[in-house]
Amino acid sequence: MRTIVRQGLAGVLSLLALLTALSAVPASAAPRSLTVTTDKGRVAGASADGVDRFSGIPYAAPPIGARRWQPPAPAAAWTGIRQATSPGQHCLQLGGDNGAGMSEDCLYLNVYTPSHRTNRPLPVMFWIHGGGFSYGAGETEDGSRIAEANNVVVVTINYRLGAFGFLDLPGLSKQGAGNYGLLDQQAALRWTQRNIGAFGGDASRVTIGGQSAGGHSVCALLASPPARGLFSGAIIQSGGCPSHTPEQAIARGKKYAAAASCSNASCLRAKPADELLADSADFVGGVLSGPLPVSGGPELPLPPSDAVRTGRAANVPLLIGHTRDEVRSWALPFARATKAQYERAVRIEFGTRADAVLAHYPFSKYGDSYTGTYAFSDVWGDSSSFYGLGGCQYHDLAGQAASRQPRTYFYEFDDPHPPVQGGLPAGFDPGASHGAEMPYLLPDAASQQMSPGQKQLSREMVRYWGSFVKHGNPATAGLAAWPSYRAGKYMSLLPGGESRARTSEAYSAQHQCAFWNSVDYDWLPVNPDQLAAQAGVSQS
Repeated sequence: MRTIVRQGLAGVLSLLALLTALSAVPASAAPRSLTVTTDKGRVAGASADGVDRFSGIPYAAPPIGARRWQPPAPAAAWTGIRQATSPGQHCLQLGGDNGAGMSEDCLYLNVYTPSHRTNRPLPVMFWIHGGGFSYGAGETEDGSRIAEANNVVVVTINYRLGAFGFLDLPGLSKQGAGNYGLLDQQAALRWTQRNIGAFGGDASRVTIGGQSAGGHSVCALLASPPARGLFSGAIIQSGGCPSHTPEQAIARGKKYAAAASCSNASCLRAKPADELLADSADFVGGVLSGPLPVSGGPELPLPPSDAVRTGRAANVPLLIGHTRDEVRSWALPFARATKAQYERAVRIEFGTRADAVLAHYPFSKYGDSYTGTYAFSDVWGDSSSFYGLGGCQYHDLAGQAASRQPRTYFYEFDDPHPPVQGGLPAGFDPGASHGAEMPYLLPDAASQQMSPGQKQLSREMVRYWGSFVKHGNPATAGLAAWPSYRAGKYMSLLPGGESRARTSEAYSAQHQCAFWNSVDYDWLPVNPDQLAAQAGVSQS
């Protein structure tokens, strides 16, 4: 009898222990269904490495036929379950798409969610890809690392590019001319507001972010009245606040129409998409002659830079920064420049201010076979001559934002030798060039080349960025303190646990901002190869 009682008691205790253990399992371990209901229908994703992925979800109707060069229209509903396991086709772009397929029918987005998460809605990072408003796609920038490490939801998007997204021409449309790509981004944000809750996200905590043209886009969205209320924070990585005036945009549009052998919008609208793409080489242009958002209309009443400067941009927490050697690779056309050719190019660009520039950046300071490249890298990087990207104007942009928003955080990515994809000219040191920080946040092939110290920096940056998405503040327990820019500090991001806050005065000294802030100059008006040709630099 005692044996039976003991066995029975043991069974009860075992059951209680099991129930206690189950109740102690954190809610984060609860699996989620891979079928989600959106406002247009159900989608089924796939799970891998602790992240659920939902790819190729339409957020707007295909911008084809009569919808070409029109604001995005609502996507059609579907019945049954739509398989969301393959990304949508890339938006049309010159130079290929790495085999992923291209189409005008390209307005799709991707959602990354942690496979195991709490029942509380999660903050959202809404990511806009770069590529000069002419190249790229959302699916090439993998949000899984940030989603899994920080327990946040990540959304990446496609948007119309090149002439399909940023053409301005009289008669093209009644609304949105020159800003179709920007309106696509806003349509994707509205989709996020309506649907992200079904994926475990919190629509009231959406942080928009982007690098390069994606960073330009973020600044434009900050300045766009129709985008107000669609996000609560912003990340600008190596992107400024440039825009075209309507006059500039229409002049570019007319030039494009002429290249396409058309005299009006009706002719362009009737052309096949592949012919329009083939005729767009000049419209896409180079690093300083490509498409930009167009200010002066309801989508963007003010140039984004003016909106930030005058306090008429959205006043939300801002994380902004750049790489130390942003423009070095773009200065390669000056690799063979002689001292005389370098000085001639500086005089072409800076006119009467050239002597002062040359006194601060003498050719003799850069003793290397790539002397002209390294010299112009510093000139352009410190002066922010590339659309205000990096350097002293960028520093001032952060200061203007911080004057109104105390949660403004500035950084410089200072890893001197980040991994590089593709070949480099023999002996050339690209430094921390434009885009060098991206593998540290969004995994790609270059991520596999990192040293242990660089992998540590990657982990730190993922946590900093995740903390900003979650709290509007990158401060993270166990990592170097990151004060606000209003406190006169910025973060120098370095490998091997060496990241540290430095003073604004140190930044200004490093980039010679006292000099650049004392002279009047414009952004570089031509692409580097054109300036090199004007100065007589050989490219052979």
